[in-house]
Amino acid sequence: MIGLPFAGDGLVHGLFMGLGISIALLFYAYEKRRRGLTDPRLWTAAGFAIAFGAIGSRLLTWDFTRQASLEDWWTYGDRSILAGLVGAWLGVHLGKRLTGYRESTGDLFAPSVALAMSIGRVGCLLTELPGTPTGGGWGIVLTPAQAALLGGRAGIGLHPSFAYEIVFHATAFALMWRFRDRLPRPGDLFICYVGAYAMFRFGVEFVRGNEVLWLGMSRPQWFLLVMLPLLIRRVRQVFAGPRYVVRKGRAA
Repeated sequence: MIGLPFAGDGLVHGLFMGLGISIALLFYAYEKRRRGLTDPRLWTAAGFAIAFGAIGSRLLTWDFTRQASLEDWWTYGDRSILAGLVGAWLGVHLGKRLTGYRESTGDLFAPSVALAMSIGRVGCLLTELPGTPTGGGWGIVLTPAQAALLGGRAGIGLHPSFAYEIVFHATAFALMWRFRDRLPRPGDLFICYVGAYAMFRFGVEFVRGNEVLWLGMSRPQWFLLVMLPLLIRRVRQVFAGPRYVVRKGRAA
């Protein structure tokens, strides 16, 4: 693939992010109805997830050494999907705490998040630095102007790392659709999805081209290195406990 058709275009990136969130909300509504969940507080939790996800993706990656206005930081500042997921998770818990909703919502949110990510990453693929050199013929080749804009290398194939993520999240969505009623306890679906994404993201970071912080690893990898033991433990608990089928109408 030669070049990126919309390199550095924030509008295109934002359009795909918005499209991903919109389709995810439609699926959230469908899944909520399928499960027989009519509590309006679930929409409050979804609203908090979106708001805090957006804030977290920017706030948790803000470089305080830069002299930038709040508007410039919000519009052009660094963003992180991992930080956004943390912010969304905190937002859901805050929304549930404020409204008094007690049931687990993980199984309701997990497929929607995967759907949003698979669509939103298309915007990243079309506009952002693809990754490191591939050594193969399937990479994205930047023009000199695009390389200068994105801080990459021109004239050589670069890993389409965002395409790898699109495939991961689309596959995760398909698997969750297939097994969404078959895990032991409410919330297990979300645990499995986040645990799998953490391991995948740790590996794909080696071809993302992000700044190396220490010992050959980027900031996201060091964050994941801290979180992975906890996530792996939680995933093991999913399959170690008693098994039963989650029926329609059961709280997610």
